[in-house]
Amino acid sequence: MRTAETPTSLPSQVSGAVLASPPGTGLDLFLLAVAVSGISLSAPLIAATAAPALAIAFWRNAMAVGALTVPALVRHRAELRSMGRRNVLLAVAAGALLAVHFGLWLPSLHMTSVASSTALVTTTPIWTTLLLRLRGHRPPALVWAGTAVAFAGVVLLTGVDLSLSPRALAGDALALGGGMAAAGYVLLGAEVRRTVSTTAYTYVCYTTTAVLLLGACLVTGADLGGGYSAETWLKLVLLTVTAQLLGHSLINRVVRGLGPSVTSTAILLETPGAALIAALWLGQTPPPAVYGALAVILVGLALVVRANTRAGR
Repeated sequence: MRTAETPTSLPSQVSGAVLASPPGTGLDLFLLAVAVSGISLSAPLIAATAAPALAIAFWRNAMAVGALTVPALVRHRAELRSMGRRNVLLAVAAGALLAVHFGLWLPSLHMTSVASSTALVTTTPIWTTLLLRLRGHRPPALVWAGTAVAFAGVVLLTGVDLSLSPRALAGDALALGGGMAAAGYVLLGAEVRRTVSTTAYTYVCYTTTAVLLLGACLVTGADLGGGYSAETWLKLVLLTVTAQLLGHSLINRVVRGLGPSVTSTAILLETPGAALIAALWLGQTPPPAVYGALAVILVGLALVVRANTRAGR
């Protein structure tokens, strides 16, 4: 997810830079492939980690804060001090929405299939478009067409999961809610990053998310590590490195060269990538109808991303 690094959230900030940048290189394409592989590991790793969902969400963000502390305080100390009250409040609000996103999405991975959960949580571009429409923006017709196609896929997917079990349908609802929360997080992050660097913003944002999730763990009594095995800790570290740091950091690295259209469309490969990893590693093989619904959702999202990129340019 699903962080504010997602290029689809940056049309106003990056479109000019992309047009002024040299074409993407072979190295950019290689790094993009590594990034997509990293974020595709996120859902299967979470599903395979023997720890409470809220605790996984907390450690994922807490470890990321730990990794960012030195560069943030050494290289961006002056920027952090001069962010301004408005930017700090927006970054904190974005962190709160990110906490809601993780708090909803991670439990869904233990209730429904990785394929269904990942597909539904990556509907963020749709909710982002709808929020922008409420703020007075007029999306192109292609956006509405893509939204309609993606929603048709969501209806198909939830119908299939309802036939499996009410628990799977509840997991779908949580994943969808996680995608909605991510939309607000993306928009707030895009606003802050107009004047604030990615490192300074993510440091404040992830810190807020970690603190809120820690509070949620303490209130609910979630085990924060007292009974974790060495394998569980290893998976938490791997999750932080692959999805939270490596995946999204590389996405930020290549978006200037490849442009938001190529990068955003490539991110959609997380859904089939996560489904394939879950099938091979976890033995999760949903009914064939699920894969048809996933294809419909991906087509709809690709149309939304493409239309938004054209409008940004």
